[in-house]
Amino acid sequence: MSIQVSELDDDQGQALVRLARRTLTARLTGKDPGLDGGLQDELLSAPAMQRHSGTFVTLKIGGQLRGCIGSLVGHESIVEGVRHHAIQSAFHDPRFKPLGRAELEEVDIEISVLTESQPLSYTDADDLLAKLKPRIEGVTIRKGFAQATFLPQVWDQLPLPEVFLSHLCMKAGLSADAWRRGDLQVETYQVQSFEEHREAGR
Repeated sequence: MSIQVSELDDDQGQALVRLARRTLTARLTGKDPGLDGGLQDELLSAPAMQRHSGTFVTLKIGGQLRGCIGSLVGHESIVEGVRHHAIQSAFHDPRFKPLGRAELEEVDIEISVLTESQPLSYTDADDLLAKLKPRIEGVTIRKGFAQATFLPQVWDQLPLPEVFLSHLCMKAGLSADAWRRGDLQVETYQVQSFEEHREAGR
């Protein structure tokens, strides 16, 4: 069965991005900047936004990762997932110190809405490489209690499948060549991503 990327339009995507920024602003300043009027509220309350889907919130400063946390499974609505993961990415990503108030204006926000993960059957390392879809699908690996995922956007930094898989294994706490042994559980998924529209000079 083929999987389809969630059909959110750009206005809905930007509403999610603004929601993430509003959430961070309220946490860091103690002041809720509020919604952008009735249209924003209408966009967030649309049925498509209340659907349960996996979501990730990615924060960057100057093009460098500043935090990224999300869920592969939709335990809550897209709107609630974005709120929750915005806070987690900014203040609870163990790879980074909590986001400071002075960094708020420098942060660029990206929202990813995920399709349901699908198991990827493969016979050996060569077959796994052949079945990957760079820049189209994200990849999750599991072995015992070890687990890690890379969103499809990570292919931009790691375009070679061998390197992509090696870094993914290391992220999971496995050896870089663990994927070559053919005993990993592998799942793939697609995303619809929305980057923040920032004003010139910001």
